[in-house]
Amino acid sequence: MQSHFRMFARYNAWANKRLYAAAAALPDADYRFDGAAFFGSLHATLNHLLVADRVWMRRFTGEGPLQTRLDEILFDDLASLRDAREAEDRRISSYIDGLTAEQLGATFSYRTITSPADVTQKLGPALAHFFNHQTHHRGLAHALLTARGGRDAAPSLDLVLFQRETGIGLS
Repeated sequence: MQSHFRMFARYNAWANKRLYAAAAALPDADYRFDGAAFFGSLHATLNHLLVADRVWMRRFTGEGPLQTRLDEILFDDLASLRDAREAEDRRISSYIDGLTAEQLGATFSYRTITSPADVTQKLGPALAHFFNHQTHHRGLAHALLTARGGRDAAPSLDLVLFQRETGIGLS
């Protein structure tokens, strides 16, 4: 299981790098256009991804910024958002690299944000949700990119492409 989550941590950083490069190529008006996605614009969706990752990383580690709203705009400019995204991706990889099989099977507790409740669950399934959530919202961001810039504006984010390019997960 550890290698599975390490692969997803690396994939997350790889996909985010590709997504941010594509976002930077859009005109600002298209980047901020409300495309009727769950969080509206590409800008808001990328902010949400960072907010959610910070929420989960704080739950996992007990450290990091305290986020209280899932729709918070952390950074108004793409360059600052990208810098924070890259730092968070390094933090995620470092955390995942340090996990043991015992930790993955252990439980942890946290409080939810939107409908406050206390939850206790095993770390492994929570990490599966964490990486799945990232993929879901990157998919929305990809759709927003495609809608504003056409098919050529949105890079492939397929896991198998990452695996082929890096060799991670092929064996």
